[in-house]
Amino acid sequence: MSDQANLGGTFTFPSTTFNVHRMGYGAMQLAGPHVFGPPRDRDEALAVLREAIETGIDHIDTSDFYGPHVTNQIIKEALHPYRDNLVIVTKLGAVRDGKGAWLPAQSRQQLIDGAHSNLRNLGLDALDVVNLRAFNPDDISRPGDFSIAPQVTVLAELQQQGIIRHIGLSNVTAKQLKEAQSIAPIVCVQNLYNLAVRDDDGFVEELATEGIAFVPFFPLGGFTPLQSNELNEIAASLDATPMQTALAWLLHRAPNMLLIPGTSSRTHLRENIAAASLKLPQEAIASLNKIGNATT
Repeated sequence: MSDQANLGGTFTFPSTTFNVHRMGYGAMQLAGPHVFGPPRDRDEALAVLREAIETGIDHIDTSDFYGPHVTNQIIKEALHPYRDNLVIVTKLGAVRDGKGAWLPAQSRQQLIDGAHSNLRNLGLDALDVVNLRAFNPDDISRPGDFSIAPQVTVLAELQQQGIIRHIGLSNVTAKQLKEAQSIAPIVCVQNLYNLAVRDDDGFVEELATEGIAFVPFFPLGGFTPLQSNELNEIAASLDATPMQTALAWLLHRAPNMLLIPGTSSRTHLRENIAAASLKLPQEAIASLNKIGNATT
């Protein structure tokens, strides 16, 4: 197993016994193109997961709507029975149609069915953490202004039944977080955030004061990788790749930041893990802070 420092240190989810390395792994790319269908190379997908765990990664992000079902089934095949310290975080709130479109699944029964589908495909008796994906039909990667109380109430009931251990949120605003917290404790928030897209700068700080994990999705830009001449120049000066530099900046950004970069390649997995050891000089941090739409 890697030295702890090489995985970015550790973080404990609030009100839990889940202490994880800050560098985790996102399983989305284990599915086929556009997160739909089987992977191009299933053997490599299995090998990526096994190497991630052997390296010391103990936090995997997934969902049964990746594929659909594909990533969870691959995780089960590769890693079950799971190590005691492995925390698997999944999501509810969406489904895929036959053509791969992302559709909302926010009704009570859809959330219950989704929880049981995740249990079945992961081979678990209870889900460690479940993020409610708040589905904004106008822009599925950005939060909307609507109540999530009905959905959080369902997750709280599943928690009381022992099906879910802890609850998180995805694609939400600070207002929606407060609404959810009036119903159940929230241990993490997963929103769009990276070096270039920093609308949530203030939210990151608020969550840090509460000890709640912030987990950026699309930490490297998602389907449109980060592009910045300044990032490229800084990375070159550090003898690192631009993506490694962007991940290192996120780890530096806040102590409650947990990373889940995804890949279906062992080579890229090793590159991502190496980012946790990258030291950023203060002048590099200052320059990187100026990239994107940061306002603080």
